[in-house]
Amino acid sequence: MIKAGVIGGTGYTGLELLRLLAMHPEVELSIVTSRRYKGQKISAVNPHLYPFIELEYEEVDTREIAARSDVVFLATPHGSAMDYVPGLLEGGTRVIDLSADYRLKRAEFERVYKREHKDKVERNAVYGLTELHPEVADATLVANPGCYPTGAILAVMPLVRAGLVSRVVFDSKSGISGAGAEPTETSHFPNLAENIIPYQVTAHRHVAEMKQELGVQVSFTPHVIPTIRGILTTAHVFLHEGMTTKPREELEQLYQRFYAGKRFVRLLKTGVPALSAVRGTNFCDISFDVEQGSDRIVVMSTIDNLVKGGSGQAVQNMNVMFGLDETAGLWFPGLVP
Repeated sequence: MIKAGVIGGTGYTGLELLRLLAMHPEVELSIVTSRRYKGQKISAVNPHLYPFIELEYEEVDTREIAARSDVVFLATPHGSAMDYVPGLLEGGTRVIDLSADYRLKRAEFERVYKREHKDKVERNAVYGLTELHPEVADATLVANPGCYPTGAILAVMPLVRAGLVSRVVFDSKSGISGAGAEPTETSHFPNLAENIIPYQVTAHRHVAEMKQELGVQVSFTPHVIPTIRGILTTAHVFLHEGMTTKPREELEQLYQRFYAGKRFVRLLKTGVPALSAVRGTNFCDISFDVEQGSDRIVVMSTIDNLVKGGSGQAVQNMNVMFGLDETAGLWFPGLVP
């Protein structure tokens, strides 16, 4: 059994990790930390986890966490993971960081997040999209992608790798759980109910990940919508100058070849992706439409922001790192309705 530790087991991402890991056939939860709830039973604080987890929340030093774990998940706020990662790696455990601390190079992180990166070592973290980065298997440190970049990158990467894309305009709609457990102006019910709120319209921090992975010109505008889970991304893909769109059948074959064997990417032949179809799952559903006689292809994707966009993807990374079936603990259909 893999002994898994979770640092930060009280937020939405941490709780989703606990739910998934508690049911994983090859995992034993070894330690879950929380300063606020130290000494309290996890299932008493979170009744939905009773009777599946009987551990108590703990607060111990990094060395002990590493000694008790084969892998440690960091479900901490941006800027906090870097306090733990050096000690965890020195302690010989493998690390999956769900924050943004290691997704970008140090200098780029400091520019985008406008804070000092306290880890003075340029860690060779692997960006944890297993569909694109098989080197996750050998990694000691995996940087779990952001929720918006996951749906966006998977939607258009086949076209990028084929050399077709000049620029992409992403428009994403996210459920309010993406804002975290602490209420904000955009997640407060009276502000969001029967409303859609665009925010950080031209300067969202996740665009740096999209540019890093795709290597093309990217524009991105996120919105919050009055639903709990899910992200719907519409990607307006513009081809290189002088190109016009290819026949739909040719693009379908391109996507099928690119994602052959990638079991968590579902390519829809008809219709458009629905949030309800991926709710509670680790799937990314993708479909596209071609604007004939133009240079634009419209690609749509849906994910559950807490699963494929967060904790489920982290478990998927763990499966690959430890040589398990990639779907272990994650192979189940969506919650409908």
